Amino acid sequence: MSDRRVIVIGNEKGGAGKSTVAVHLATALMHEGARVAVVDLDLRQQSFGHFFANRRAWAEAQGASLPHPQVIGPLADEAGLDDAIAGDADFVIIDTPGADTELSRAAHQRADLIVTPMNDSFVDFDVLGVVDPVTLNLVRPSVYAESVWDARKTRAAARGRSIDWVVLRNRLASVEARNRKRVDERLTALSRRVGFRCIAGLRDRVIYRELFPFGLTVADLGPGVRPVQVSLTHVAARQELRALMHELGVIAYTGTAHAAE
Repeated sequence: MSDRRVIVIGNEKGGAGKSTVAVHLATALMHEGARVAVVDLDLRQQSFGHFFANRRAWAEAQGASLPHPQVIGPLADEAGLDDAIAGDADFVIIDTPGADTELSRAAHQRADLIVTPMNDSFVDFDVLGVVDPVTLNLVRPSVYAESVWDARKTRAAARGRSIDWVVLRNRLASVEARNRKRVDERLTALSRRVGFRCIAGLRDRVIYRELFPFGLTVADLGPGVRPVQVSLTHVAARQELRALMHELGVIAYTGTAHAAE
């Protein structure tokens, strides 16, 4: 892999699934042989950092062979962020807090890919755009959307290429709903104004929550790594992760290293 890629998981709202997406991207990439560095800028929650600390502890206790990333931080300033990005990793994955911070803004400006997870509701849409309370028509982009737009323009002017911005429709329900259609329409209108692309993300599956405290994801499951009973739903979850990696344009997790049996 010749070019390092900086992936920022960003959304100025808590509970959208940023850390869930971040750990799945990191583990899937490591299983493809990529060197991954992870940075947790959410100094209060530290879910990203705790996940990989739990992963190492579980692997040592079980004698399991698992890939581990380079865990960087906590960071104090932009110089530390630049040092993290300048390392020898193929991918640097940065999980940001659900708030506007100086380091979070700096990370967005240095990204090659920004992934913004959101749930299918106007509660989460509010972090991206403002709608009219009577008609629900899109009024304007949010402060966060405008800040990402500015970061993309700055990056394009400095390096001749823009930041790829993806809005990830996370925790999708199994059935269509009128509310989803309304959100779809506003997202489509907003994407035309500020230039992101929408893709389907991860459904609200029990397996994701079951594996999280062990520091594991569905990418890790195999004959030697089975802290929970494996079922056909886990196979579907692995396919979902594979599709997500493909849509993001990063190495796709193939599932060949650990076949679910």
